Amino acid sequence: MRLLNRSAGRLSRHRRGPLAGLLLLVIGLGLTGGLYATFSPAQAAKEDSQSMKVEEGRKLFLVGCSFCHGQNGQGISTIDGNQLGPSLVGVGAAAVDFQVGTGRMPMAQPGAQAPRKKVVYTQDEIDAMAAYVASLGPGPSVPNASDYSLDGLSEEERQAAIVRGGQIFLTNCTACHNFEGSGGAMPRGGYAPKIRGVEPRYIYEALLTGPQNMPSFSNGNLSPEEKRDVIAYLGSLNDETGYGGFSMGGLGPVAEGLFAWIVGIGGLVGFAVWIAAHTTRSSKKKKEVAA
Repeated sequence: MRLLNRSAGRLSRHRRGPLAGLLLLVIGLGLTGGLYATFSPAQAAKEDSQSMKVEEGRKLFLVGCSFCHGQNGQGISTIDGNQLGPSLVGVGAAAVDFQVGTGRMPMAQPGAQAPRKKVVYTQDEIDAMAAYVASLGPGPSVPNASDYSLDGLSEEERQAAIVRGGQIFLTNCTACHNFEGSGGAMPRGGYAPKIRGVEPRYIYEALLTGPQNMPSFSNGNLSPEEKRDVIAYLGSLNDETGYGGFSMGGLGPVAEGLFAWIVGIGGLVGFAVWIAAHTTRSSKKKKEVAA
């Protein structure tokens, strides 16, 4: 027992010594440096990569977008007060991915509608510009495939998602995009584009950002699951068989009524005129033969 007490006393004296404190300090600094060296390079490399992407996007933006949107994305107005290009602060990466990824931007000239056309930039360049615009202010990010995919759901769950999406689409979207997504005319020279066959990612981004005349459906208005269901419904329309014959683009009752008036009733009138003219010629021949 005395030996144990003496050993404990020696250890206690060593712990209180100046060398013990220095040794603990060295060990603590070594552990801290080791942990920093282990985890910091990956984080630093990630930050450097993001900074490089933002800088690359800024260079592309200054060349292709700043004429309308300003050098800092603040937007530009003309002398008479019309907007040449809106501010991009807070629109997020999703807006850039949609507008540039579908070829709507850059526009050839300002107008009421930005039509879809051939894409000018590569996907890496689009990602860089999206990163730069996202750095201007917080906004919707580019969705992942899992946000709009039905993978992992059973067949019953898929069908239920399509039914829910159809109800949401018929309630909120048919006034502009037509009951089967074929698009339609809008006031002041605009139009709702056809959304049949559009990539699911771009439909999701359009719902998030509300391009041109379209209202935006944030996650507070339509949940991510509801957006996914709408996309599933539109995808199901592409697989449906048209049983009605000539669909005339699925543009609805106005186009069908116009077709009926011009082709249907117009054809009947023409046929009636032909019958009347033929009857008149036959009567004249009979009179000449009788004479």
